[in-house]
Parts: sequence; C-alpha cells; structure tokens
Amino acid sequence: MKSRLIASVALGAAVLLGSTGCSLISPQATLIQYAPSDGVEVMGTGALKVRNVLVVANEAGTAGNLVAAIVNESDEPQTLDIDVDNGTITDSIRVPANSTVSLGTAEDEPLLLEGIDAQPGSLLPIYFTSGDQGSLAQVPVLDNTLEYLRDLAPTPTPSATR
Repeated sequence: MKSRLIASVALGAAVLLGSTGCSLISPQATLIQYAPSDGVEVMGTGALKVRNVLVVANEAGTAGNLVAAIVNESDEPQTLDIDVDNGTITDSIRVPANSTVSLGTAEDEPLLLEGIDAQPGSLLPIYFTSGDQGSLAQVPVLDNTLEYLRDLAPTPTPSATR
C-alpha cells in the first residue's frame, strides 16, 4: 500500500514537472521589447528616446514626412540631430526637459524630407544623434493609403502657372 502511494506521488510529480518544465527556461514573452506600431524604435541616442519613427512619402518617393515621438526623460533640454544616410538632409530638434515632442501631431508638424529616394515599402537609413551618442535606423517608408496616414503625407509643392 505504501509503495503504491509513493508511486502515485512520483508519477504526479513527473507529470507536473514534464508539463511545466519548459516555462522554467523559456523567456517571458511580455518582457521582450518591440515597436507595436508601423514605425521603429531607435536605440542608443543618449538621454533621448526616439519612438515609432516612420516616413510617409509621396507616390514618387522624392519627398516624405518624418513622423516620430522624441522623449526626453532628463532634467535638461536635449537636441536630436537627424541625418538622412547620404548626408544631404540634416535637421535638429530641441526637446525640452522631461517632455515629449511628437512629430506629426496637431501640436508638432512632421519633418519634411525633400530630395530623398525612398519608395513606399522600402527602408530609409537615417542617423539619429544626441550628444555624443548616435544610432543608424532603417526607417520604414509608407504611403498615405491608410486612413490614419492620409494627413501625414507631404502635400505637393505648387508649381508656377503660366
């Protein structure tokens, strides 16, 4: 009788360990960081965090609006330098202390990138620098076919009429 009880406990322990043992060594999925939207996250930009970066381009891919959220968690104002890979387009964005600048919202216009060669569906290399730290990001280029991106596409430059 005693051996039957020990065998039952051992069998129950083996079933329990066998059915839950994988979770002892596998990573917890909720702790894995990822960009939950269309844009990408840029790591390695010092005190600034650059989140959900994307470019909404025109049909020709010659101009696009850079959309992003730039978070400054420090107690001092910070500057983010933005360089498109070929070095011809450069801009700086000043982010006040303990605040967020959201390019592409009603408060902050998106940053217009002209003279680029980025077809919708491609990736545009952009270098983000803050202080002495920087990071190269492959930023997705989208078009305005999705309703929530319609207002973010660059408007055509009016041409001179004759």
